[in-house]
Amino acid sequence: MRKRLCLAAAVCWMVVIFLYSAKSAAVSTQESTAVGTMVGRLFIPGFSGWNVQKQEAFAHFIDYPVRKTAHAAEYAVLGLLFAGSYVDSRKKRIRSIGILWMLGTAYAVSDELHQLFVPGRSCQVTDMMLDSCGVMLGVLAGQLLWARSKKAWRNTE
Repeated sequence: MRKRLCLAAAVCWMVVIFLYSAKSAAVSTQESTAVGTMVGRLFIPGFSGWNVQKQEAFAHFIDYPVRKTAHAAEYAVLGLLFAGSYVDSRKKRIRSIGILWMLGTAYAVSDELHQLFVPGRSCQVTDMMLDSCGVMLGVLAGQLLWARSKKAWRNTE
């Protein structure tokens, strides 16, 4: 049951990633600027009292780290879902980690190539690398989560 749910969730998450990648550069920039403003409101004392230009300057200043963090995080979620859909105690861990990482990385590459056809967007090798690292982190977290939940399940029997 877990494997089917995680597989369905992974496919849905891939659609979400695709839809975000299909947004034009202008829309994407507007959304990441909004996230930067939200970060300022949450973590910078007195941010709400700043003038609009200063708030926008802050949001633009952290735009790059916001975007790159989003890349790694969205693919870490995908890696976690992939791990939940595939990991089995009978399968060799190293092999399954490699398969899941390659699958997630292949999707990241295809997603970056897809952006070549979106107005104002581009295909970035650095984004592919960040996405690939995110997948690996998610897969490893999923492996640990599955191993722990399996061990906890055995201890309750």
